[in-house]
Amino acid sequence: MSMDMLVSASLVPASEAISKVIEEILETVKASGEVLIEKESFAELSGYLGRIVPVLRELIKKRIHGSESVNNVTQILSRQIKVAKGQVLECSKRNKVYLLVNCRRIVKQLQETTKEISRALSLIPLASLDLSSSINEEVSRLCDDMLKVEFKAAVAEEHALERIESGLQERNSDRSYANGLLVLIAEAVGISTDRSALKREFDEFKREVEDAQVRKNQAEALQMDQIIGLLGRADAALSPGEKKKRYYSEKKSLSNQPLEPLQPFYCQITQEIMVDPVETSSGKIFERSAIEKWLKDGNTTCPLTNIPLDSRFLRPNVILRKSIEEWKERNTMITIGSLKVKLCSGEEQEVLPCLKQLQDLCEERDLNREWVALENYIPILVGFLRGRNPETKSRALAVLHLLAMDSDENKERIAEVENAVESIVKLLSRSTVETKLAVALLLELSKSFVVLDRIGKVHSCILLLVTTYNSENIQAARDAKEILESLSFDNQNVVQMAKVNYFKPLLQQLSSGSDVSKMIMATALADMELTDHSKAALFDDGVLQPLLHLISHGDTQVKQAAVKALKNLSSLPRNGMQMIREAAVAPLLSLLYLHTASHPALREQVAATIMNLAISATSPEAGETPMMLLESDDDIFRLFCLISLTGPNVQESILRTFHAICQPPSARDMRAKLRQLSAVQLLVQLCEQRNPTIRTSAVMLFFCLTVDGDDDTLAQHVDQRCLETLLMVVQTSHDEEEKTAAMGIISNLPIDHTQITQWLLDAGALPIIVRFLADSMHSSSYMNHLVENASGALRRFTVSTNHEWQNRAAEASIIPVLVQLLGTGTSLTKQHAAISLAQFSESSSSLSRPVEKRRGFWCCSTPSEPGCPVHFGVCSVETSFCLVEAGAVQPLVRVLGDSDFGACKAALRALSTLIDGEKLQNGSRVLSEARCIAAIIKLLSYPCADLQGEALHILERVFRLLEHKQQYGASAKMPLVDITQRGSGTVKALAAQILAHLDVLPNQSSFF
Repeated sequence: MSMDMLVSASLVPASEAISKVIEEILETVKASGEVLIEKESFAELSGYLGRIVPVLRELIKKRIHGSESVNNVTQILSRQIKVAKGQVLECSKRNKVYLLVNCRRIVKQLQETTKEISRALSLIPLASLDLSSSINEEVSRLCDDMLKVEFKAAVAEEHALERIESGLQERNSDRSYANGLLVLIAEAVGISTDRSALKREFDEFKREVEDAQVRKNQAEALQMDQIIGLLGRADAALSPGEKKKRYYSEKKSLSNQPLEPLQPFYCQITQEIMVDPVETSSGKIFERSAIEKWLKDGNTTCPLTNIPLDSRFLRPNVILRKSIEEWKERNTMITIGSLKVKLCSGEEQEVLPCLKQLQDLCEERDLNREWVALENYIPILVGFLRGRNPETKSRALAVLHLLAMDSDENKERIAEVENAVESIVKLLSRSTVETKLAVALLLELSKSFVVLDRIGKVHSCILLLVTTYNSENIQAARDAKEILESLSFDNQNVVQMAKVNYFKPLLQQLSSGSDVSKMIMATALADMELTDHSKAALFDDGVLQPLLHLISHGDTQVKQAAVKALKNLSSLPRNGMQMIREAAVAPLLSLLYLHTASHPALREQVAATIMNLAISATSPEAGETPMMLLESDDDIFRLFCLISLTGPNVQESILRTFHAICQPPSARDMRAKLRQLSAVQLLVQLCEQRNPTIRTSAVMLFFCLTVDGDDDTLAQHVDQRCLETLLMVVQTSHDEEEKTAAMGIISNLPIDHTQITQWLLDAGALPIIVRFLADSMHSSSYMNHLVENASGALRRFTVSTNHEWQNRAAEASIIPVLVQLLGTGTSLTKQHAAISLAQFSESSSSLSRPVEKRRGFWCCSTPSEPGCPVHFGVCSVETSFCLVEAGAVQPLVRVLGDSDFGACKAALRALSTLIDGEKLQNGSRVLSEARCIAAIIKLLSYPCADLQGEALHILERVFRLLEHKQQYGASAKMPLVDITQRGSGTVKALAAQILAHLDVLPNQSSFF
């Protein structure tokens, strides 16, 4: 840089110079999005440049003046940014092939520029500029990142360069190598592989190389000339003149050339070669169709001589027609021989017309097709199927189809070409036109049994045929279906069709095939991984009855295959329900009872299938009324007895069967029958099984039987060992359903059996339950049922009849957990928590400690402890279980708004303990302050008589007090009147009594 330029630059204000640099950076970043090559490298550079901009803007904010170091940095940065911008622009405008050939130089220059920019940034005098620490750190990181940067050419570009270098070193003059190389380059730089596009790009590359600036570097110019020579051998790189030269050089090898037609061969009307020449009365010869049209149009004279014509006189010229045919035949043979040279040239501009001509010749007559086959065109045509040009493939497919028609010899010739059938099959996944032609050719080939067998063995053939069959192309779908039907002669083909969801042949073999075929089909269905859609489709298409026939009439091996297939299919609930409707249960139960230890595998499959049916019968798809699986008490008895007589797999299936049957609320009778069969006793034993799956199934069924079980029966068979086992399950099981069921059993055990509660306490149940409830506050929704059961189990430890148990529960800090569950639990959890709190609260009055009176002088004595606003004494959560001290009143009031009547009723019970006996005055005031009374009044409108009754009992006491009558009486009148009009029994009487308190009804009213 000259001294004048430096001086000039120094005169420019620093902020202005920096602004210009920022402008240059932004322009460079924007332009980098348009580069044609090394996009990732330029994108990375843009990222670095973008990070520089905030730094420079921070420098502008500092209003730096006269800093020579900053000016120098700005000048260096400006110079390097311009270099980077020049590189960006070069890679945005130049020819893509030229850029690829120079990509290594480009990335090297880009890397050097990046590092120079990094060095310029490092010269910023950060210490003297009082910049923020974040800016200083960013500059440091940026310099470090840019200094370490290593740009590399893209993998595809490197691969193309290596192929170019290899071709130059080996002096490879093979045209196929050049063709492949040009395509590789096109793909690497994003050029269309269409020949015209490749030609344009290659011509631009040559012009780029001829640029005077490139010629300055002689070594580079020599290399570029060599590359042009290498690529110039590619088909797409040839000019029309070069193609013509190549065409004639290949044509010289032909021994004969087609003869030009003689003048008499032409019709003077159409000027075309005649097919059926006829002589008119004027002696002139014309094409029959042409002269007939001439006469039909009203002309009466000869077109050539104007001599009147006799329209009845049109004599065929047999000699001339024969001469024309001989000329055509000779030229056709010569043409067919000559076309091969053009087809083998690989030039698409030559290939397509030749294929069209070849197609026309094959359509003319079968003799032409024979000559084409004898000329060995079939391998050439098959080769076209592996190309890229879709039109070429379509033409080749059309010609091959013509050759295969009515000729088994040609069919076999096509199939014998290496990978011919595979190439045709692959085209089934291409465009609609190619698929249509390919499937038509396969259909023609499949008419030869030798070729048909080969078609079925091609990888993915059946999948592609089924896909075509399901397509919207009607003709292609019809052809694919016909091929699939032909292929179904082989059982393995049928299985493959089923694996891709084409089940028709399988169902046909299953219904009417040989015994061996039926066995193969049933085994395939048993082992197949089917989607729910496929399972449903099979049932819709009638798979059930053939399988039921097999399990009733086949030998043991066939039965096992059929049952296993039914097990697979019955995992879909709608299929299971159909099996129940179509009487599949009875034959399955018969198999289960008859086949004992001699055929354990069959028994296991039958039991698993019955389990699927049970699950289906009680699934949501079955509706509100579950289907009946076991219709007789005898079936229930025999099936349940098998639990004690079979191996673990059958045991598990039967346990899960009964669990599914017993789960619905409507299965009360089934649960009662199982309890009569001493099921509880057996399940208690199975809960101690070491086999985890048996234990899980037993625990879950046991839980079902405790839902509405006989308390005496449960108390009779549940001992301390059983309880310890259940607690072990709760603590150690990894199956959430099993843990939930075990906790549910504990929850459902009779509360009034004190011995069970004591056993649970001795086994450490209380801290286990408390821990689960505490952990539930931070758990996901899948633990809801476990929490419901745990909160239910806790009720037995909070009964007001045993203060010792209550104390132990309170010491375990359960009361705060219960209060929290009122806000976070499900409706059932809230109900259980409210019941436990109610039981605690029932003991509060007797446990509240009297307030000690102050002694001595008032000013010197210790202030007395504040008393509970409800219980008159000193209360605490731990000692008197006070709901007020526990902060439970407001959460209980909120529960009154729950849609579940059970939760509301439990909350009312807990709140009512605050107004029992002498606590009415103070307790009702607490309820009023918590807006509880208004919430209770709303409950009067609920359609639940029990809930209304609980609410009325509380309101009857509350409205004895004048202040509450005045505050809430007006809002309660209408609901109360409605109850007196619509209610019945005690509810109606209670409502009338409250209305009397409110002076709405007289005390002697008939409502009482």
